[in-house]
Amino acid sequence: MFKSNKRIGYYSVLGFDREPFATSPDPEFFYNTRQHESALTNLLIELRLRRGLSVIFGDVGTGKTTLSRKLLNELHQRGDMIFHMILNPAFTREEQFLSALVRNFDIKLPKNVELKHADIMELRDVIERFLIEKTLEENRTIVLVIDEAQKLDLTSLESLRILLNFETNDAKLIQLVLLGQLELYYKVTHMQNFLDRISYKYTLNPLDAKETKELIDFRIENAGYRGKSRIFLDEAMGEIYNHTKGYPRKIIMLCHKVLKELVVQNVNIADRHLVCEVIHKAQQGFSSEDKAFLEAVS
Repeated sequence: MFKSNKRIGYYSVLGFDREPFATSPDPEFFYNTRQHESALTNLLIELRLRRGLSVIFGDVGTGKTTLSRKLLNELHQRGDMIFHMILNPAFTREEQFLSALVRNFDIKLPKNVELKHADIMELRDVIERFLIEKTLEENRTIVLVIDEAQKLDLTSLESLRILLNFETNDAKLIQLVLLGQLELYYKVTHMQNFLDRISYKYTLNPLDAKETKELIDFRIENAGYRGKSRIFLDEAMGEIYNHTKGYPRKIIMLCHKVLKELVVQNVNIADRHLVCEVIHKAQQGFSSEDKAFLEAVS
């Protein structure tokens, strides 16, 4: 049934226009739970008011990275925002961190200053002048988003705190959004001067059973599913929730494996038994099934 002369995606075989359960943080597949919508709305308000520092905490797989991409998508639509995102903030020296900001925001250096030879004070001065020019003279909002912020060491966190000292009487000149695992919380609680500067903080929690079902349905619809019947029965979604405990990343990865198994078994509907079978195979390892899947979509 699935043989053809050219290689096709499993999602096409099952009646999708796009892959519904890719793990990449595509903003179009961002499902707004109540907590994600609240976090995004509050972040945008904080940025508009130029309050300075916002922090999003969350365990692995709770949707922090996807939230950050949705935030960037919103900022891209606003013409008065200049923003940059750091994906891996594992800096070892303050000069390295500040130099990265100069490069990423494309800040012009004075003729007598070379980036590779600039010291900390020169870098801070250059960044401050840039912030003053863009914020006060051009009325732009400068936003720095840092994902995986738990990787920031104490030196980098202190450098961020100092950047927040660049301010007017009523607003910060740079807006910081940190998204990190709970390890970040334990770091900042030991830095009272940093903790006191957090204007907005929020912790993302796993989804409940209802939100898990809604997430699955949302992704299926957005992927353009053309099937005549529901592809996941309620009992299948219930088992997915029981196994993943509502962590979005785990939900997406498990659903992807379930769809692959549908192709392998040449069936169109996932029930509880099939989900349990997929979970069991994932726990045991199943190279032969992977081979069968590749043959099925070849």
